Amino acid sequence: MGEGTLSATNEGRQRGVIETRSIDHVPASERHGKPWHQGPFWFTGNFVLVTMVSGFLGPTVGLSLGYACLAIVLGVGFGTFFMAFHANQGPTMGLPQMIQSRAQFGSRGAIVPFTATVFVYVGFIVFDLVLATQALQTVLPGGRWFWYPFLMLVAVVLAVIGHDLLHWVQRWLTPILLVFFGVFTVYAVAHVGSAPEAVESGWTLTGFLIMFSVAAGYQISYSVYVSDYSRYLPTDTPARGVITWTYLGAGASAVWLMCLGALLGTHLEAPDAVGSLVTVGNDLFSGFGTLLVLISVPALLTICAVNSYGAMLTSASAVDGFTPVQPGVRARVTGIGIIAVLSVIIALALPSDYLGSFNNFVLLMLYFLIPWTAVNLADFYLVRRGHYAITEMYNPNGMYGRWAWRGLTAYVVGLLAMIPFMSLSFYVGPAARALDGVDIAFIVGLVVGGGLYVLLTRGLDLTEEAARIEESNRELNGLVSRGLAVPAATDHLGSEL
Repeated sequence: MGEGTLSATNEGRQRGVIETRSIDHVPASERHGKPWHQGPFWFTGNFVLVTMVSGFLGPTVGLSLGYACLAIVLGVGFGTFFMAFHANQGPTMGLPQMIQSRAQFGSRGAIVPFTATVFVYVGFIVFDLVLATQALQTVLPGGRWFWYPFLMLVAVVLAVIGHDLLHWVQRWLTPILLVFFGVFTVYAVAHVGSAPEAVESGWTLTGFLIMFSVAAGYQISYSVYVSDYSRYLPTDTPARGVITWTYLGAGASAVWLMCLGALLGTHLEAPDAVGSLVTVGNDLFSGFGTLLVLISVPALLTICAVNSYGAMLTSASAVDGFTPVQPGVRARVTGIGIIAVLSVIIALALPSDYLGSFNNFVLLMLYFLIPWTAVNLADFYLVRRGHYAITEMYNPNGMYGRWAWRGLTAYVVGLLAMIPFMSLSFYVGPAARALDGVDIAFIVGLVVGGGLYVLLTRGLDLTEEAARIEESNRELNGLVSRGLAVPAATDHLGSEL
């Protein structure tokens, strides 16, 4: 990419309405925001009907409400741990989440996790469009051939304007969601919770671990987003603050909505996200349930925009590994537009039984992202400890190379090691069958992927890399002296872990 990616023209440094950056480095002069902003961003980002759908799984796998909620709390707590620790990578390096993966996988090798990541983004956009359309159709006419493109267009506008608008919208939606869903939840617990159970439930180890895995996988899937929305934070942002706020925001909304989904799934016949809210909410007073689903639409649209934004960054990063991409507004609009068209096409082709598709989708996300997050976090916290040569991330012939065999080996071996332990509706591995369908693939992937990467990097010459980091900083400072860029802070890990 050269200086075009790392530098900013005078126009690029101006903070206007539309974000000008895409896969390039964010210099210190453009950093802004506070750690607590990550809290409402991820609270609202997770406070969507798709999250509640995950909770419906508990009763269907034979769990009582109590056991389903316990599995949700433990699964969310486990998965959000990995997600939140990626948040510190943003202020440390000022890079989009997946660009940083080039240090572990190489500029071209990173396309391996990139492919799975784009799959995650597009998958969530599709499910968000489906649920937002169902919500609007409770009061408005029009079929999916109208609503899917229209809603996607709104999300595209939000994504094109970019980072700051997305943060602003999420922050102001948070108190609205808290009030309306708070009232609904109190009523649902008091009245629905006392009704007879619609399904026979209790305890099964298999069901408990399935619910745990889905909750964990749902949260881990956000790992590929995190530093995209923390990369504008100041370079001296304390690690403890940004990690804690990310964890609390994402974890609280996930536990809330998944447990609410488990409650509705336990006591309602054939529950669905929109229908359940309308039915129970309108029992409280006429029109409240309908109002509730309409209030959920803006949150679905903003997370559609967040997914479109992230998919654009990841796709552009993948393309740039093979042919240079000039960052800027044009690249962002083009990438977001392509993702939008692809998402609408897939949404229109989605079968009506999307809940079954969704459960498989979440588990597949868990399988493909577990070895990536294990390798990425092991590299950042255990191997390189936050010290990277930023300019080398954009140099295909540089020290990180095109195909980094250590990261790729650890990822592939970690993924292969998981296969015997996988348990899906269309495939159950031999180890999972031996365990009566219990799925512990995520544990295997974490241990094998992360552990193997640490072992393979024991011979890595970090002394030579430290010298290259200093040289990288001088290069960035040299660009500053010519008015092209500002200093990057590549040596900050955060002293408050």
